[in-house]
Amino acid sequence: MNALIIHPTDNVAVVTAPIRAGECVCCLQQGQEVRLTAAEDIPCYHKIALCDIDRGQAVIKYAHPIGVATVPIARGAHVHRHNVVSPNQNTEVRP
Repeated sequence: MNALIIHPTDNVAVVTAPIRAGECVCCLQQGQEVRLTAAEDIPCYHKIALCDIDRGQAVIKYAHPIGVATVPIARGAHVHRHNVVSPNQNTEVRP
């Protein structure tokens, strides 16, 4: 396992080691193994999208919205400030 899903409703996981583009990312979600391919390099302790996240959709971590996607984010993509803004920046959040 090289990533951690903090809550079952999260749509991102946190990688626990540096990940290279094309590398397999593995984590557990409610006891089931989840495998996905990293679309790009992801630094240690950064987020990876577990599913496609539409522009304007909430990024969920800790079972709470931590940001809003500013562009479509594909499954396996690095999720960080280049594609997410804080939900308290007067941005409409869609679940």
